[in-house]
Amino acid sequence: MQTKIVNDIAIVKSEEIVIKDVQSAIDFVMTIKYETNCNKIVLNKEAIVEEFFILSTGLAGEILQKFINYQVKFAVCGDYSKYTSKPLRDFIYESNNGRDIFFTENEDEAIRMLTK
Repeated sequence: MQTKIVNDIAIVKSEEIVIKDVQSAIDFVMTIKYETNCNKIVLNKEAIVEEFFILSTGLAGEILQKFINYQVKFAVCGDYSKYTSKPLRDFIYESNNGRDIFFTENEDEAIRMLTK
């Protein structure tokens, strides 16, 4: 796992899955906050278990609610074109129009969304 800080945002890249369930998500957030003192985090999509993107599992909702409770603004960057689920597309759209959770194609877009 590699972490760099840009504009008080922790940019995290991992080739391994770091968010598998609610507890691993909390551990991830607390580790990043402790190590970087940042409450804005960008993570590559590949570091999140695939079940997160199947909304019927409830995993995304549970995890993102924890992030909001811990006052973390969070962006996931990656390619979402393979997902055809209308509920997921609607969820991404609604998130991107909010203030705390974003799904972006790249790191630059994630930084822009987290700093607006």
